[in-house]
Amino acid sequence: MILCGILVVGLWPFHSPKNKVQWLENQNGIRIDRYGTVVSSGHFEPASSDGPSCSLEVWLKPRRTWDKGTFIAFYNPVNSRQFLLQQYYTKLILQRDGEYEYGQTYLYVDEVFRRKQALITVTSDGQDTAVYTNGNLVTRSSQFGVSLKDLVGKLIVANSPMQGNSWSGQLLGLAIYKSQLTSDQVAQHYQDWMRKGKPMVAESNPALALYLFDERTGRTIHDQVRSGVDLYIPERYLVVHQALLEPPWVEFHRKGPHLDDILINIAGFVPLGFFVCTYFTSVRQVKHALLATIAFGAIVSLTIEVLQAYLPTRDSGLMDVVTNTLGTGVGVALYRVAALPLARALAPKHWASYFGVPQQGANHKPS
Repeated sequence: MILCGILVVGLWPFHSPKNKVQWLENQNGIRIDRYGTVVSSGHFEPASSDGPSCSLEVWLKPRRTWDKGTFIAFYNPVNSRQFLLQQYYTKLILQRDGEYEYGQTYLYVDEVFRRKQALITVTSDGQDTAVYTNGNLVTRSSQFGVSLKDLVGKLIVANSPMQGNSWSGQLLGLAIYKSQLTSDQVAQHYQDWMRKGKPMVAESNPALALYLFDERTGRTIHDQVRSGVDLYIPERYLVVHQALLEPPWVEFHRKGPHLDDILINIAGFVPLGFFVCTYFTSVRQVKHALLATIAFGAIVSLTIEVLQAYLPTRDSGLMDVVTNTLGTGVGVALYRVAALPLARALAPKHWASYFGVPQQGANHKPS
């Protein structure tokens, strides 16, 4: 029963849930709830003649201020590179991951998500990056350059490419440009978005992609740029390239300290270690029962984590295998402490002889 309970908790809901993305009723845009995502139907591949400069505009309304998740991500399947825009409570985080998520760099912008809605503009010449909120400069960084090379591959909305990191809220507009916007252009675009629902794109500042979310029906969000890449609303929630057995240090960088998860993973396998060790020792009489129990717990945990790599609502990581195995070991240790009184209660004759303890009422010859 304990094993079945662990499998249910570890693998529920056993399938990919319905994608929770809906069109807004009285305005352009989509509402995204937890376990909702939108993906591009193709890949972004800027021409070799394009320079490094780029800009990105995202008009959104977070569901809650004190929430977190990835709302825009670019994923290049060739080298597994990622570029992400994330909400972390009131902060905006720009994150770039190297190959297989190594070499991560970040830019933190405070107090972006205190407002009910925000037009976030990120513009860069490839070296210096400026971030604006509602047309106003929030921060400028010379340590975190953004270029068109970062905006390559598959575009993912409201989720991360390799591990589920859902974002909830409304997305009202999205634009990508092949040049750096000036402060005047940023302010003008903000006025255009608010008054007209779209920016006035000049020929001198061409858009690589422009999504107005004005379809209000169907599963396709059309790119207003001719021959552009459309967005698609899948029927089922998905993670584009879900990681298998994510290393602990990568998970730590992605999720930050998560002591509560560690304690839950340890505590969840303590009963398994205790009762399996009891069974292996008293019923099956397995040789090296203690080590066999710990190995059994590790195998169960590893099996669950491998299966979780195919469930987009779950994360597959080696940290869980380590903590679950540790929990099994704690259960074995508790069994060792409680083994003798438990053995006397369940099977006095067998266990008393096993531990070399005299039984009450037995005839003993003096030595």
